[in-house]
Formats: sequence, C-alpha cells, structure tokens
Amino acid sequence: MVELISKQSIDELKDALVQRKQTLAVAESVTSGILQAVISAATEAAKFFQGGITAYNIGQKVLHLGIEPIQAEQCNCVSAQTASQMALGVAELFRCDWGVGITGYASPVPESGNQLFAYCAITFKGKVVHEEKIVPVAKDFFPVQLEYAVKVVERLKRCINTSSTKE
Repeated sequence: MVELISKQSIDELKDALVQRKQTLAVAESVTSGILQAVISAATEAAKFFQGGITAYNIGQKVLHLGIEPIQAEQCNCVSAQTASQMALGVAELFRCDWGVGITGYASPVPESGNQLFAYCAITFKGKVVHEEKIVPVAKDFFPVQLEYAVKVVERLKRCINTSSTKE
C-alpha cells in the first residue's frame, strides 16, 4: 500500500521554508509533475514555492536544466549525477534557495534491466546536500510515482530542518 502525503506534512514543509525566508523549485521526470501538484497544495504555497518543470527527455533536460548531455545519454538520463544537475538547474532557473531533482523509472523497461528505481537530489544555495537512490515497494506505475513523491518530500523536510543556514 502506498503511503499518501498528508496536508499537514506539506504545511510543515511550507512552515520551515517560510520561517527561514527560503524558496523552492522542483525538476522532475519520473514523477510527472506529482511533486509540483503536492507542494502547490500547501497553504499559501506562493510564499515559498517558485514552481517547477517536468522534463522527460534528454533534449529538454539539457535545454532547460543544463544537464551534461554526454553523461546523460550514457545512462538514459537516470543517475545521481543527472538528478543533481536537474536540482541545481531548476534552482538557478527559478532563482531559489532549494532545488529538487528526480529522475528514474516507474515502470519496467529494458533500459533499466526491467527494474524500478529513481535518483533524487536536493540542493541548497548551489550545493548538493542530498543524493539518494530510491527503490520502491510498489510495482504499479502510479503508486510507484506516489511513493517517490512521498519519499522526496520527507527527505526535503529532513534536509531543511537539519540545515545550518536559517536565513
């Protein structure tokens, strides 16, 4: 069963960012905009959420997020490095403090060896503060996407709450 993201959890994320006067943007592919939808559901999301971008293919990730194309092509745009570049790129694009990037597989494909996994990265002020490979418990496409989103929000809250910079 997929754990859902509670409104309280999203508002806790909002409270931490608003208290610090910090902003957030997300770049996603495997989650298909779910992170943007979830984060924008926070009460007064405009106080911290700058927006996001959903980019599925290498061309769009290079054009909009500045990922390195040769490395990205070698791994089908699914790696910790790609997720980090996406997070850095979206933070720069939206001129915000925090960036999140996530890329991976929500359904089995030959390129992944028919395995399901994603890489997420979180950046703060131009530095990668978290990288992680996520292997879902769920097996169906949409529950896998939701599981990725839940885990990313929880990791982001943890990173924000443990960051030493509370500007």
